[in-house]
Amino acid sequence: MNQAAENIYFNPWDPAFRANPYPHYKPLLAGPPRILDLFGPTAMVTRYADVTTALRDHAHFSSVRPRDPNEPHDEGPFAGARTMLFSDPPLHTRLRRLVSRDFTPRRIRDLEPRIREIAKNLIDAAERKGELEVMHGIANALPVMVIAEMLGVPPDHYQQFKHWSDTVVSGDNTLPGTPLPEEFRTAKDALRSYFADEIERRRKTPGPDLISALVAAHDDAEAMNADELLAFVLLLLLAGNETTTNLIGNGMLALGRNPAQMNLLRETPELMPRAIEEILRYDGPVQSTIRFTKEDISLGGTKLPAKQGCFIILAAANRDPAQFEDPDRFDITREPRDHVALGEGIHFCIGAPLARMEGAIAITAMLERFPRLRLADPAAPTIYKGSYFLRGLASLTMATD
Repeated sequence: MNQAAENIYFNPWDPAFRANPYPHYKPLLAGPPRILDLFGPTAMVTRYADVTTALRDHAHFSSVRPRDPNEPHDEGPFAGARTMLFSDPPLHTRLRRLVSRDFTPRRIRDLEPRIREIAKNLIDAAERKGELEVMHGIANALPVMVIAEMLGVPPDHYQQFKHWSDTVVSGDNTLPGTPLPEEFRTAKDALRSYFADEIERRRKTPGPDLISALVAAHDDAEAMNADELLAFVLLLLLAGNETTTNLIGNGMLALGRNPAQMNLLRETPELMPRAIEEILRYDGPVQSTIRFTKEDISLGGTKLPAKQGCFIILAAANRDPAQFEDPDRFDITREPRDHVALGEGIHFCIGAPLARMEGAIAITAMLERFPRLRLADPAAPTIYKGSYFLRGLASLTMATD
């Protein structure tokens, strides 16, 4: 989108850029935050030290987009309702407290046997086909089936949920100022209608599921209102399943392109926790997030005016040579160095333990079942889905014989 004297190119709407943005981060990492013209001045925050400073300083870097009275009504899936992702304290504190009880380490551990069972069933189906399409067969299905069960809705609806989710997320690839596609509006309305009905059903007949637990919290003195409750359920479905899907897909692509690392992981399964952290660092499921300055402030040597939009590029920070030695090398034995793939500060991903568990279970199951697993065509171009922010593969075929 923008060329500068340093030959900087940054265009998240360009499919070739999304296919491999990492070379384009290098000139941005070489100096202080630049302000580029991305349909308006945007600060590009890429260096690890600058990214962590901004993410930890919610007093100066807000998650709430400044209101523009000339902008049309919010057409996104949350319909203007505040979520944890796009709020600051004290609202963020209240919302996170209300949902955190359902994401405790114990609750996540209790899900492990069922996640293993779902993964086994999916791999059984893939084995019968004689070829493993990682995205369709495993990565797309597992996270959304797990979330569907957590929410208490039939897991056999997962294909419909995934279609809606992919369509809504692909709306990120709509050029600013361009009308959102009709299929986006249709999927967004269908998602909202479906879960509004599910919430109302749980209000009348509670069960042992997450929606019922959130409805009960909603009915307490300090609670989410109806719009916040619906927005959180949609956030869980959209962000929760997309990030884990991308973790599994990006991880299998990295392992497939580095067969020595795949063999090492197969032979040394105790390296799986480190492998998951390296996958997150090397090619994380979220490329960037956005913040807005609350007042004039300096970051990394760049003066930013109040209400300045900032791209906080997590994936660039995770390739910063000032923080990570030889950052472009994929190495599952690497000592973890506090990557920011899952955020930092008060907005650190609440579902991080679940995502890590699902990723580890899925990747372990594939490596164990298919001892000769490899990329079907290492030279094949990689095709990515529509969103730069939630950057993930559209497909990934691996040979199993």
